[in-house]
Order: sequence, then structure tokens, then C-alpha cells
Amino acid sequence: MSLVKEKLFTVEDVYELPEGERAELIDGRFYMMAPPSRRHQEIVGELFGVIRDYIRRNNGFCKPYISPFAVFLNDDDRNYVEPDISVICDPSKLSDRGCEGAPDWVIEVVSPGSQRMDYMIKLFKYRTAGVQEYWIVDAEKNRVTVYNFSEDNIAEYTFRDKVKSGIYHDLEIDFSEIPV
Repeated sequence: MSLVKEKLFTVEDVYELPEGERAELIDGRFYMMAPPSRRHQEIVGELFGVIRDYIRRNNGFCKPYISPFAVFLNDDDRNYVEPDISVICDPSKLSDRGCEGAPDWVIEVVSPGSQRMDYMIKLFKYRTAGVQEYWIVDAEKNRVTVYNFSEDNIAEYTFRDKVKSGIYHDLEIDFSEIPV
């Protein structure tokens, strides 16, 4: 008796999706993406603005990107993600396609349908791919979880707290100012 072999997909399959369909690809498996809510987009936009403005004010060399922005985590054709916010400090990772390798800092804002992805699948994938810092922003739970992989540290905050960035030691985001 033979086992049924699961079909694995490639980045090429992502680009062949019908117009308007979005998916991420992790280890050859598709994870479909629902359109984000207004609240989700407001949080992402506010965070992106704070980070972008900080980098500009300080003449930083890192580049922040907001979803949809293609990130090819591994040197293969089986991993493609679109983090809500990606910060890339190594310009050699940037191409016309997006980011070729792990961003330095990734922020995901949890949606009701993305909890398993953000808290489990992406957490593992980002860590093993070499992301230095990963924030999970969960407005429903009033929680910001910060994984500093380079220091092997995890910290939790609320939307009343100021959260310090690990890649920019003087950047602090006051979540009480983020509209939820």
C-alpha cells in the first residue's frame, strides 16, 4: 500500500494565484490570507509610521516595508511571506522582488484568522530563518509579545506600555498612543 504524497507548492505558484487572492508559502504549503480589517490596518499603519519616522530622523540605513511586501525567507522556492511590517538593515538582501532572506525585525498584527500562523508557524519559521526580533501585536488580547531571538529573550507588554526595540536601542513605541 502506498502513501498519498502531499503536493508541495513553490513561489511560482504564489504568483499564479488568481487576481485578488493572497497566500503565504511556508515549507511548500499554502496559507491563504483574508483581507485585513480596518482596525488591523490602522495599527499596522501607525506602527509603520513611528518606525519610518524614527529611521528618517536618525538618518538610519535600515529600510521599513509594509505589507504586501514579499519576503523570501530561505534560499529556496518554498518559502514566501508578507509580514505586516519588515525592517531590513542589510541592503544586499533587497531586490526588485522584495527581501531575499530574513528581515532584521518583523511585526505581525494578529487577526482572528491568523493566530495559529502568527503565534506558532511564523514564530518558528522566523526564528530558524534568522530574524533577530519578532513582535506579535494582539489588540484583542491587549498584548504585545516581543521575541528577541538574538538575545534569546521573550517579553510581554500591554497596550498601556512603552515597548523598546531590540535593533534600535533608543526607539521606544508607546502603545497607549496606538489607536485600537
